[in-house]
Amino acid sequence: TQEDPFLNEYDTVIIDEAHERSLNIDFLLGILRTLLKKRKDLKVIITSATMDTEKFSDGFGGAPVITVHGRMFPVEVRYMPPDKKQEERGDLTYVDNAVRAVENLILEGQKGDMLVFMPTEQDILETCDLLEARQLAGVTVLPLFARLSSKQQHRVFSSMPGRKIVVATNVAETSLTIPGIRLVIDTGLARISRYIPRSRITSLPISPISISSSDQRKGRCGRVADGICVRLYSGEDYENRDQFTPPEVLRANLAEVILRMASLNLGEIHAFPFLDMPDPRSIKDGIDLLKELGAIAKTGRRIGLAPMGRIMARMPLDPKISRMLIEAGKEGCIEEISVIASALSIQDPRVRPSEQASSADQRHASFKDPESDFISLLNIWNRYHRVMDKEKTQNRMRKFCRENFLSYIRMREWRHIHGQISTILKEQKLRQCKGREARDKDENLYDAVHRSILSGYLSNIALKKE
Repeated sequence: TQEDPFLNEYDTVIIDEAHERSLNIDFLLGILRTLLKKRKDLKVIITSATMDTEKFSDGFGGAPVITVHGRMFPVEVRYMPPDKKQEERGDLTYVDNAVRAVENLILEGQKGDMLVFMPTEQDILETCDLLEARQLAGVTVLPLFARLSSKQQHRVFSSMPGRKIVVATNVAETSLTIPGIRLVIDTGLARISRYIPRSRITSLPISPISISSSDQRKGRCGRVADGICVRLYSGEDYENRDQFTPPEVLRANLAEVILRMASLNLGEIHAFPFLDMPDPRSIKDGIDLLKELGAIAKTGRRIGLAPMGRIMARMPLDPKISRMLIEAGKEGCIEEISVIASALSIQDPRVRPSEQASSADQRHASFKDPESDFISLLNIWNRYHRVMDKEKTQNRMRKFCRENFLSYIRMREWRHIHGQISTILKEQKLRQCKGREARDKDENLYDAVHRSILSGYLSNIALKKE
């Protein structure tokens, strides 16, 4: 906190990887801007390979910018965009394209270890499975993502005979450096959270990374010898991307930001010195939503956490989603709500090509529940997993998705987000207060599911009249 005596014991503070502009980094920057008014002797050093130096310098009163040029070997950049028609049909994904790029580099006789960037944990595991199935001579395939054990993560730093291929999320972009990398394959994608005001939900879409992030990934090779970076997108696509990734405080649901600030005792959001100040209307909307959800008690301009808000603040989710999950625990339908909550974070998995609209409508009708679109989503999920438990192969699941006019990529994304939510529920020890068997006979699944959903979406309630 701003009054922490720990900060008074030191004369220098360093913030590294500042370009990531996560909420935590922006909170730290704001605290230090406040602290510098009290401690003129304090030195603040902000470091990054790709940050917006002009904005940071202005934010700290015209602080000097020191540029240190690293010594790099030449890196050849190649562009290998996917076949759009194959991609639209679901016959080719960025995972398939990355595996093809790996094989091409090996066939060319390129030497050295390889780093493959993937947006999600599920993509990493799928890529590793496909590469291992190729039985490439003298190759060790290693996954790298945050949820791996420390022992498994440290394998990527070990020297081993033959070639090492590391398949990683953007944790390998800046957070750590893997030695010996001479070849990089960049999908150009990452999972970047975004708040969608129109639907009032936070999604976790797989999105194109910025130019600065692309350059950061390229810089992972060329450190020990000449390198090659294969980008699985076009040069025109690269040129048209944003220069920097927008800071999280401008992408986040401000209700979530305000809840986090209240839990960390960081003061009022109106007065906090963010480098990029959120829109006042967005701040008001965030406060109104938290009051609606019963998460805060507001006295004048002071905001305090209500008991419900303390539970919600421990869950790194959109407050509406966390409120739904808490209610689902009471209602005995937490499994169903975790599926629906993850579905609300992706694009609709149903596809409806204009030239096959009637066929798509027929197939989608088999999932449709006449009473509720939410139960229809559950029907899609349940059917998909029944088939997956039986078929067990990617090709069969792609075929199932094509036949039923579902997006294979979105179904995979849905499963991945559901896995993340399930992990959060376990970490927070959020369980059902009463099982489905314990419900009163007149309380069916439909009622419990919709009461839970409405607890998070009170402002979306409407009454259908004649």
